Amino acid sequence: MRSTFCVVLVVATVVSVSACENQPGSRPETSAEASPVADKAFVAEGKINFDLDGGGYEIKTAADNHIRVAVSNAGTAKVDVTVNGTTADVKIKDTPHSNFRAIVEVPATADIVVRLSGGELKMAAITGNKDVESYAGNVEIAVGDPSNYARVDAAVKAGELHASPFGGTKSGLLQEFTWSGNGKYTLRAHLGAGNLALER
Repeated sequence: MRSTFCVVLVVATVVSVSACENQPGSRPETSAEASPVADKAFVAEGKINFDLDGGGYEIKTAADNHIRVAVSNAGTAKVDVTVNGTTADVKIKDTPHSNFRAIVEVPATADIVVRLSGGELKMAAITGNKDVESYAGNVEIAVGDPSNYARVDAAVKAGELHASPFGGTKSGLLQEFTWSGNGKYTLRAHLGAGNLALER
C-alpha cells in the first residue's frame, strides 16, 4: 500500500509541475530575451556541478571556455557561479514559483552534473559525462554520437522515457533503460515523474 501511495503522490506532483511549466511562454527563452547575470572563465574538459531550484533551464555550448548565465523573470532568484581549477559550481536558488527561465552556456567539452528540484531542462550535445536528476517535469538531453558512450542508465518513476539513439522507448510506472557501448563517457539520467528524452 505504501509503495502505491508513493507512486500516486509522484504522479500528482508531475501533473501539477507540468501544468505550471507548459503555460504559454514557460519554455527557456533565447539569450536575446534574457539578462546576463554571470560570466566566468573556465577550462575545457572540466566538471560543472549544477544545483538548481525549480524553473525552465537550457544548458548550451559556448563559443569559448566560459560559463555564462542569463535569466528572465528572475524575481528573487540568486545566481552564484564559482570556479576552482577544473571544477565549477553553478547554483540558482530562490527562484519564483512560475515563469523563471535561465540559459547557461558552458564549454563544448565538460562533465555535467545536474540536480534540479523540478521544471524543464533542455541540454545541448555537450561532450563528456552526464549525471542528471530531477524530481519532476520534462528533461531533454541531446547525446550527440551514441558511439561516444560506454554506459547509459536512464529511469523514470512515472511518465515517458525516450532513448531512441540507443534503441529504447518506454512509458508507465517505474521504467528503466540501460545500454552499454564501447565509448568513453557515461550518461545517467533519473527523473521522478514526467518525460525524459535522450535525443541525437
